[in-house]
Amino acid sequence: MKYLFFILLPLMLVTTANAQEIVTAEQYLKTVSERYGGIRDYEARIAIRSGSSEMQGNVSYLSPCFLRIDFTRPADQVIVFNGELLTVYLPEYRAVLNQNITPSRRSSAGGGASLASSQGLALLQRNYVASFVSSPDPVRLEDGSQEEVVKLRLARRSISEGFREIILSISPSSKLIRRIEGLTIAGVNVRFDFTNIKTNVGIPELRFLYDSPASAYMYNNFLFRDTD
Repeated sequence: MKYLFFILLPLMLVTTANAQEIVTAEQYLKTVSERYGGIRDYEARIAIRSGSSEMQGNVSYLSPCFLRIDFTRPADQVIVFNGELLTVYLPEYRAVLNQNITPSRRSSAGGGASLASSQGLALLQRNYVASFVSSPDPVRLEDGSQEEVVKLRLARRSISEGFREIILSISPSSKLIRRIEGLTIAGVNVRFDFTNIKTNVGIPELRFLYDSPASAYMYNNFLFRDTD
């Protein structure tokens, strides 16, 4: 028995070491959130797909909650949030939509794109339960792609959340979000892709000031009238 113990001891030590290295989905999400906590600003290409429609553009983010998307498809469309005011310019209709946003409703500003931030991830940690889609190991982003990501599935804790389920695809090396896929309460699949991400490039707050075209029609409080 003594000899058997010495034979099995190395195996026991290896098994214990591997067990200590196991990372849960909640821990992995926390690591990603901490990564974004160290990001002051970032720029990226963004593609948004909702149902059969697709939009493309450039996104700028400045901590803690400044967001701007300048679209190339549809051309010249703009979404800007400066922490208090959400502005959407729709060139097709020559319309500017404005909405004052209180702190309690900041999570609605910018839609799913705002989830790729320290504040957005903090909300996800609080309001969703995380699990790995398959395992902690990297998998292909999609069929036919050579890009590998770690995929987390987030299930809502209450029915009041805007997404029933969210899938985060995260770069295993940079811990940056590559893709967000969400199923809305209306059953619509929405996807946000982030590519060519550049962090801490020194984006000024002036970028989030938007001068509306003089010929545009102005519509205020288009989302909700109360600002409580």
